[in-house]
Amino acid sequence: MKKPYFWEKAKKDLIRKDKKLGKIIINYQKDFLFSKSDPFYTLSRSIVGQQISVKAAQAVWDRYESKIIDITPENTKNIHFQSLKACGLSRQKISYLRSLSKAFIEKKINPKKWKNYSDEKIIDELVQIKGIGRWTAEMYLIFNLCRPDVFPVDDIGLIRGICNCYNLKYPMSKDCARKMSQKWKPYRSVATWYFWRSLDPIPVEY
Repeated sequence: MKKPYFWEKAKKDLIRKDKKLGKIIINYQKDFLFSKSDPFYTLSRSIVGQQISVKAAQAVWDRYESKIIDITPENTKNIHFQSLKACGLSRQKISYLRSLSKAFIEKKINPKKWKNYSDEKIIDELVQIKGIGRWTAEMYLIFNLCRPDVFPVDDIGLIRGICNCYNLKYPMSKDCARKMSQKWKPYRSVATWYFWRSLDPIPVEY
């Protein structure tokens, strides 16, 4: 597992700019973001993780992975609905996973070309797929492409982590979070990852 090229520089920059966030970073010196490098895997896992806790998402994903074994668009398309339901997936999320599989099989999306796209252009393409909203697309940018400056303001864990770190009343407004995030530029993905890390006993993965 290789850490992103910017990770160590980002840590130093954030520790220097923000003492409270810096304490979190120092507490988790050995941990870092890493990419699974498989676009379908990351997007599938992001769909499974929508609107549930990291712990709950991990439990559902573990069951899903043990049933399907090899996470591919074809396997996801062909697995029986009841098998997916037995993993703890809702009818809606099963529909989203099937929609994602179809988009990959029919080559409606081409992740290879995204490496040269801006963050917003990738988000614009991804949200065309049923079941993928901005948050899921942002998880892709962070966990697959390791883009350094993504700030998923709709993420509950991120907002909770910020509130805990600065002793602020939860939940804070998105506008307030965005304003605060300005000081973490150009490494807001790294700041986000450490706010998540401060909440969970295991590092967040997608």
